[in-house]
Amino acid sequence: MLAAAGVADLAAVGPREVAAHLATLRAGDDEHPPLSAASAARAASAVRGLHRFAVREGLTEHDPAREVKPPTLPRRLPKALDVDQVERLLAAVGADDPLAVRDRALLEFLYATGARISEAVGCDVDDLDLGEGTVLLHGKGGKQRLVPVGGYARQALDAFLVRARPGLLAAGRGSSAVFVNARGGRLSRQSAWAILRRAAGAAGLPVDGAHGVSPHTLRHSYATHLLDGGADIRVVQELLGHASVTTTQVYTLVTVERLREVYATAHPRARA
Repeated sequence: MLAAAGVADLAAVGPREVAAHLATLRAGDDEHPPLSAASAARAASAVRGLHRFAVREGLTEHDPAREVKPPTLPRRLPKALDVDQVERLLAAVGADDPLAVRDRALLEFLYATGARISEAVGCDVDDLDLGEGTVLLHGKGGKQRLVPVGGYARQALDAFLVRARPGLLAAGRGSSAVFVNARGGRLSRQSAWAILRRAAGAAGLPVDGAHGVSPHTLRHSYATHLLDGGADIRVVQELLGHASVTTTQVYTLVTVERLREVYATAHPRARA
């Protein structure tokens, strides 16, 4: 592209050339299809890195890419299950053996607390206080937060801790983890995700593609259902462990979309 524009020296590149290059990536040409905003943003990052390197090494005096804004990525609304789907997911896990009891407790825990999958598998028995109905979660950056645990989750956890966990621990050397595997060690993130996928498949929910149930799905559902139920966004922020309320505000967009869907379906004059 630079050669076509008559630019043969990196030092001669200006903001106009950088902006034109990014615009071409987005629009495409006869030889290349248009790039998505995400792909164009990655290309813009590479261009900025090149020019920063050139300035740092003394190859050029100015960084033309600094003045060019990268493409704005579309805000993706988090996927959330509705309440009926959550209940189907939870009901899809049986209670026939210790591992099934553990799986039900894990899924109930994720939905009841909004915990990240890493926070759930990192939870120790001493972090739980089922009498008070709380759990101490260890989040990103070493930050801790105390989160309520609902009645259904407390029952599932109590059943697991009393009936199933001791037998699983006997197969290993002992572990402080709440959720343990068949060998008595701490359950891994990958295994927790596999549990969720199996339950989703059994419940008839999607497990692949853009709308597939993922480790974050129950966290998204937790936040969305709290806001749907009238919870204050600042409270939800604290429960999720978000450093900024801006991160939590994306869930308000989900609830607005849901309100629109209900309105369009239920109101007799919603559509012209």
